[in-house]
Amino acid sequence: MDARSIVANGLTVQNPGLVQLLGLCPLLAVSTTVAYGVGLGLATMAVLVISNTLAALIGRWLLPEIRIAVFVVVIAAAVTAVELTLSAWLPGIYAGLGIFLPLIVTNCLVLARAESFAARNSVWPAILDALAMGAGFMLVLLALGASRELLGHGSLGAGLGDVFGSAWSAARIDVFPERHGLLLVLLPPGAFILLGLMLAARNRAAQRRQVRRSSAIALGDSRA
Repeated sequence: MDARSIVANGLTVQNPGLVQLLGLCPLLAVSTTVAYGVGLGLATMAVLVISNTLAALIGRWLLPEIRIAVFVVVIAAAVTAVELTLSAWLPGIYAGLGIFLPLIVTNCLVLARAESFAARNSVWPAILDALAMGAGFMLVLLALGASRELLGHGSLGAGLGDVFGSAWSAARIDVFPERHGLLLVLLPPGAFILLGLMLAARNRAAQRRQVRRSSAIALGDSRA
């Protein structure tokens, strides 16, 4: 795959959250605010980059019988490194993500990319794949986090200072008082509903593109 195909695959064609539906547990549980969505997205991307890089370096030299086990150990080490880094440098977002940070080890997305792509390609395509898949996952987290924070808390950007530093503390936008927020969207059923609406919108857009493409082909054939 060329670079453009790898990026398109991660962002749209095989988006982890909207197409493959991987990592839904942290995706739905953590995405209550933009800050938590960004925090988990960046942590997952960092783990993907580390694990994909190491899988590309050592994957082809491993026996098939032990490859999965080795990849799990590599992913666990990467998650531990990311977890300790957040604990030391960003304690606010570390505390907010809670148990879902170490649970990145069990995210099928990370192991799937290491096994199905990184181990079969060189280092640079593996890193690009990790960045694209991580960005696609984070975009879904951002969309869910923004919609849930806005509808539930009446704000956008609360807690961004915990992710990007104190300079971002003033980035919060208050749209309406929190007491008027919709509690349902902050609960698991609300997360499922919003994700379902996003899936429906994505599928509808894909159907429209397919109809336009079919119409263009039919028009070209009729002219010929």
